Amino acid sequence: MADIVIYTRPFCGFCGRALKLLNDKGAAFTEIEAGMDPEKRREMVERSGRSTFPQIFINGEHIGGCDELVALDRSGGLDPLISA
Repeated sequence: MADIVIYTRPFCGFCGRALKLLNDKGAAFTEIEAGMDPEKRREMVERSGRSTFPQIFINGEHIGGCDELVALDRSGGLDPLISA
């Protein structure tokens, strides 16, 4: 089973879309709400180099945000990652 971490913030449409995709895939993940937590947000930026939400990591590898997650799924690359 993959180790999936997603940094989110409240009321974020892109976060909701990414969470829905992961849930639809039946993937177990850890959601870290970093929007209102400066320490968690700093952690997210340090790990990803980005300050936008969401930021997604699979098995420690930075996938990117919602658009990158959707593109990975469309290309057939997401299923092998989350089932590893």
